[in-house]
Amino acid sequence: MHFVRFLLRRAAICVVPIAIVGCGSIGPTSMPRDRLDYLTAVAESWKEQTLLNIVRLRYGDAPSFLDVSSVISAYTFQGQLSAGGQLSSNLTNTIPRSFGTVGASAAYQDRPTISYTPLAGEKFARSLLTPLPPSEVFELIQAGYPADNVLLVTTRAINGVYNRTGVGARARDADPQFYELMDALRRLQLTGSVSLRLEKKGKDQIGLLVLSGQRSAATDEDLVTVRRILRVKPNDRGELQVGFGLLARGPNEISLLTRSMVEILLEVAAGIEVPPEHIVSGRTVASTRQSTADNPRDKPLIRIMAGPSLPNDVYSAVRYRGTWYWIDDNDLMSKRVFTFLMIFFSLAETGVTPQAPVLTVPAS
Repeated sequence: MHFVRFLLRRAAICVVPIAIVGCGSIGPTSMPRDRLDYLTAVAESWKEQTLLNIVRLRYGDAPSFLDVSSVISAYTFQGQLSAGGQLSSNLTNTIPRSFGTVGASAAYQDRPTISYTPLAGEKFARSLLTPLPPSEVFELIQAGYPADNVLLVTTRAINGVYNRTGVGARARDADPQFYELMDALRRLQLTGSVSLRLEKKGKDQIGLLVLSGQRSAATDEDLVTVRRILRVKPNDRGELQVGFGLLARGPNEISLLTRSMVEILLEVAAGIEVPPEHIVSGRTVASTRQSTADNPRDKPLIRIMAGPSLPNDVYSAVRYRGTWYWIDDNDLMSKRVFTFLMIFFSLAETGVTPQAPVLTVPAS
């Protein structure tokens, strides 16, 4: 009996440390690790999905989106303890000989369940095809994003002054005054002379662009430039109403002809540096935005390169039909534009009713 107790104590000594280690990683203590790990994984997959859809559009494929609707982590820890003994007599010795076995095992499992929701249907399609609301474009500028970059990506025209478009039948160079307008608005933004205020007008919410702030000779010159190019006249408080359309309805309105998300993706896709053999074979067309353009604003909105293999430092990369496409991690401007491109996706999805998950995959 004493011998069996000895075996059980030895087995307990073996299995308890394993149990302590396993249980120590389950429960509240796992939250910081799991939260960061899943956050990183979802963020990286979101980037790759966006990049892949840009590439697909360049090659004539339809974009497709899959949302991660839920992640459920399930942990289990199991321990098993066994002990056995045998006592036998040896006739040639006065001291009996004893034999014993000790067994201990532990199993730790992490089986997350991830639910995916395909983003589809009429509402989502309309959200991709509907132009971005002008007030939300200026909200991004108000949040600190460079005014020239935001307007360069999101607008086709401002009060009839056209931006460059490199896609389809609408392809055209920018009006000479458009880039001059971008420069003036960016300088005004840096001096704090551009701000947006939202006001209720009946059931609608309208945006008021305020051109004011700390005045200087340079600021006054930029304000004159903006008014001249856009042919606007702010009211006594320096306010201009923000609306949607090609032409303003009055002298106190800035009218933005904004792009839809599909238009923005196509515009970005037009600058991908595709392999020359893909153009020769007819898989895609030549780039309408070249990285060698004289004017920086005529260059690709996001520089996406292609090749048979990946370089060492990439910000995001996807493989499409045997070719790698990537954004260089040292290209800060492209990374910034790519970041608020994904923010635009959030704006475009506003109002889309979440769908129940239709695909749940246990990831073991």
